[in-house]
Amino acid sequence: MAKILFVVTGADHWTLADGTAHPTGFWAEEAVAPYQVFTGAGHEVVVATPGGVVPTVDRGSLAPDVNGGQEGADKVAAGLEAFEELRPVALENVDLDAYDAVFYPGGHGPMEDLAVDPASGRLLTETLASGKPLGVVCHAPAALLAATGPDGTNAFTGYRLTGFTNAEETQAGFADKAKWLLQDRLVALGADFQEGEPWAPFVITDRNLVTGQNPASSTPLAEELLKRIG
Repeated sequence: MAKILFVVTGADHWTLADGTAHPTGFWAEEAVAPYQVFTGAGHEVVVATPGGVVPTVDRGSLAPDVNGGQEGADKVAAGLEAFEELRPVALENVDLDAYDAVFYPGGHGPMEDLAVDPASGRLLTETLASGKPLGVVCHAPAALLAATGPDGTNAFTGYRLTGFTNAEETQAGFADKAKWLLQDRLVALGADFQEGEPWAPFVITDRNLVTGQNPASSTPLAEELLKRIG
């Protein structure tokens, strides 16, 4: 049995360009679907958040229209109950040696906290260097921005990866409200950003890094990580 660390945003809002605090958190499907894939295969999941705070689910991620209808929404909500029973540990105290893989679910929350969290940045850098499977989906690649060393270089420069695209942020109605766009920042740090069709499953692998573009990519990303865990 493997032990998989889920690094989840502790933010309950996302500060927009005009200073407005937009309610958010983690995106339910992006945590629930991988959690079910991993636990269904007999593995253990541990949740870590900045400060060990209980993570907030983005209530918008529970709506029927983003889950393929009411049946899908009910399924995600039921899965969320099991996921939310996990007591978070403090991200700052995480020892990578205790885990076999690391996974970051998205939601707009990581844009607020993990994008500038030094403990998360160190963990990402260590995981990349360790060769252990690292999965990051949707807006969670914002956390990669914090993986910068003392010399200013980012650990993910030159990696092929994906994340929530400018096209998707535009269609979601936030592109003109955001302080910055994820795709732009990943390109700026020197990542080889790959873009699939909006809202369709799209997963990119490069060495031990596995990234997914959007919520629909959560399950295929988790299945790819599962293969790598063995």
